Amino acid sequence: MGAKHLSRHSVLGRSALRQRRDLAIAWSVGAAHQTGEALVPVLIGVVIDRGIAEGDGSGLLIGLGVLAVVYLLLSFGFRFGARAGERAAENAAHRLRTELTARILAPGGGADTGRLPGELTNIATEDAKRVGAALMALVLGGWALTGLLVSAILLLRISVLLGLVVLVGTPLLLWAGHLLSKPLERRSAAEQERAAHASGVAADLVAGLRVLKGIGAEPAAVARYRRTSRASLTATLAAARAQAAQNGMVLALTGVFIALVALVGGRLAARGDITLGELVAAAGLALVLIAPLSLFSYVNAELAQGRASADRIASVLDAPPAVTAATAPATTPVRGGIRLRGISYGPLGGLDLELRPGSFTGIVTTDPADAEALLAVLARRHDPDAGTAELDGTAFPGLAADALRAAVLVAPHEADLFAGTLAENVTAAVRPDGPPDAMDRALAASAADEVADALPRGTGTEIAEGGRSLSGGQRQRVALARALAADPPVLVLHDPVTAVDSVTEARIADGVRALRHGRTTVVVTGSPALLSAADTVVLVEGGRVTARAKHPELVRDSPAYRAAVLS
Repeated sequence: MGAKHLSRHSVLGRSALRQRRDLAIAWSVGAAHQTGEALVPVLIGVVIDRGIAEGDGSGLLIGLGVLAVVYLLLSFGFRFGARAGERAAENAAHRLRTELTARILAPGGGADTGRLPGELTNIATEDAKRVGAALMALVLGGWALTGLLVSAILLLRISVLLGLVVLVGTPLLLWAGHLLSKPLERRSAAEQERAAHASGVAADLVAGLRVLKGIGAEPAAVARYRRTSRASLTATLAAARAQAAQNGMVLALTGVFIALVALVGGRLAARGDITLGELVAAAGLALVLIAPLSLFSYVNAELAQGRASADRIASVLDAPPAVTAATAPATTPVRGGIRLRGISYGPLGGLDLELRPGSFTGIVTTDPADAEALLAVLARRHDPDAGTAELDGTAFPGLAADALRAAVLVAPHEADLFAGTLAENVTAAVRPDGPPDAMDRALAASAADEVADALPRGTGTEIAEGGRSLSGGQRQRVALARALAADPPVLVLHDPVTAVDSVTEARIADGVRALRHGRTTVVVTGSPALLSAADTVVLVEGGRVTARAKHPELVRDSPAYRAAVLS
């Protein structure tokens, strides 16, 4: 995505191009509708001149019949054109939402850098909706322009002076409306930024509600959200004031313009330059002009907001990936050998580590930052600053991101559960060709079968979003079961038993070792039970591997290991 620069104009233009069929239908029908609107006062003028001034009764009836047919066509035409325009707007917003979702979830990452999850949600919903509304505004702007041009032509036929007033005044009015929309565009961008930030803060607070209550931090959290919400409210009010000022100024200018047209028409009629019917037609056309000119005020406001939203969408779609993409598949079958050579990333400095295929390895770090950096490299959330990470002899950057992540699954300590049943959560990543008893085996190995037994409907029990209906230990076991059920060639677990009791911890250690027999498994943990079950344990200090042995040997020989595991 980063190779080509996206702008708000390309976002708007691409959206319009994709919906060109519906937009073309909407514009064509709307143009016909506006033409009919402009013809109505002219038809009325003809009826007055022929049916009333000349006393032609049959002409009067025919004119009234024609007017009835025109009004009928206008009614159907508006509904049909508006429906096509709204369909284009909704489809454009939907396409943008799917593009944003795909970019956010892309294996290369990078779209979420510097943004809270709630902010991304706001961009994918509200901003996408505003860009869709901007497309509808373009359709309405086309309608309004057609109405103005047809009205100007008809006025030129009645009086050259009247037509020139419209043709000269309309561009000036449009230019003034564009200038007046600039403050709204700036304030709309600020409003969306503040609203997105408030959404992100709210999402973070809701996700951490239990923790906040546990440590008594609710007042601080409420104060933080109140400050953010007030800033968002201030930005929203500023945008509303700008929009109200713009609408008021444009409406006032429109009123002056319509009054000028009516004044010129009246003077021409008083001098006898135009007939009574033509005066009525001119006055009617002046009134018809109110609708398209008012539409331009709405169009300018919508485009100002749409441009601000398109800027924010472009910044996500154009975000550079966190890691470079590749297309090579992993070797088949994946043996599961991992080798890290001279890895320097964050606190890691020249780390070397080799994991044999099928091994069960425990990793203990004296600094939690070392663990986070190591997991980021293994998950390829980021490429190291120096050194290489390899899977079965192939460097990570040489493998397609989806192939690498199918082969190497890194299960984080804070793993979220999804809204759905327990079974749906556990089997979310099970391969279609996986064993039929994959869920049951994973539940037993993670001791999550006890969680299922405690729920009213077992594995069919609905779980709240984020697993909030479960305790911390229950959530942790279900998340571990989900990782085990996926059965990847390489599984990396980070502190999977911090919220369970010692008896359950020992059961999980035995269950994980048995279930993962012959598959490469890495556990980054300080759990003595899991470390005892490992074939070998690696100690990382100061960003480097300083010791490698079995758990009892490290307990005996390494003070740093004892401090990290037994203290």
